[in-house]
Amino acid sequence: MSSETDADDGHCSTPDSDGEVAEEIAIISFERKLETAEEITAELEDRYETIDILEYHGEVFEEHWGEYDCFIGLMASGIAMRKTAHLLDDKWEDPAICVVDEELTWAIPITGGHHGANQVAQDLATMGAVPAMTTASEAAGKQGVESKAKAMDAHVVNGDSTVKTNLAVLDENLGPVARLDGPKAVLVGDDVTVLKRNEDDGIVIGTGSVSGANKETFLEAWEEALERTDYDFADVEFVGTATRKEDEEGLLEAARELDLGVVTFDKETLLDHEGPTPSKSKELIGWPGVSEASAIAGGREQELVLEKLSYEDEVTVAIGK
Repeated sequence: MSSETDADDGHCSTPDSDGEVAEEIAIISFERKLETAEEITAELEDRYETIDILEYHGEVFEEHWGEYDCFIGLMASGIAMRKTAHLLDDKWEDPAICVVDEELTWAIPITGGHHGANQVAQDLATMGAVPAMTTASEAAGKQGVESKAKAMDAHVVNGDSTVKTNLAVLDENLGPVARLDGPKAVLVGDDVTVLKRNEDDGIVIGTGSVSGANKETFLEAWEEALERTDYDFADVEFVGTATRKEDEEGLLEAARELDLGVVTFDKETLLDHEGPTPSKSKELIGWPGVSEASAIAGGREQELVLEKLSYEDEVTVAIGK
């Protein structure tokens, strides 16, 4: 069974050194910039578990090192670099650091780009700051495996593997993310990145469409489908569809607007998880109904919550868990 993520990053849901979701942020600010720190907190507080404001002094990073997953330094990058250089030890253990100027012009990840700093920079972009990201995959406009994990509401279990797998991302040689359902024992090499889901529950939106359906149609279809269940968008882990729909721009735009990842399933996988509603596509092109099959294939329990719903004869939706 295989899948592939296509969506951009959304708000922060970053893995710490143990691979668990970590959202504890500290803004370190000089006294004269505390008002700006409060503005950042007000803008970002619903995206993180904790945001604290710490007033800057010479040992503030050292005093709170290890307490937070990411520091936002409201200061010149040189200050943050000089005050933290001697504290850095391991990329998977060290907190991420992102600096931003008082005018919110630039947001610059310094350490831990893939582990929080890039995401903070992107979140600060909603306040007008330009994210200045230099990690190779992001600089090349590609989605690193950490970003793929985030899009699938998962985390990286074996961090050291990402050096090789992200090089494969850059070379466009990584291929789809393979899904394995247990119980199962798997022997892997050091160039295999293992992703594990963050939550024990949640739902998957399975969706198909005619070619060219626009973003608004997808959003309206998904919302109507959810209204027929006891779930809402906060419960959605990702959107599932077929590989033949992986470049459907309206679908991708809708998922990006909702900060959802898109997972695409190949024909064989969908045939193995065919839903109960008959589909003309199987007769015409050999594919089962995409919405039900992808909702079933993507769900943990691989069962439907809502059978196929057709919206405006353009988008089909099913919900699985």
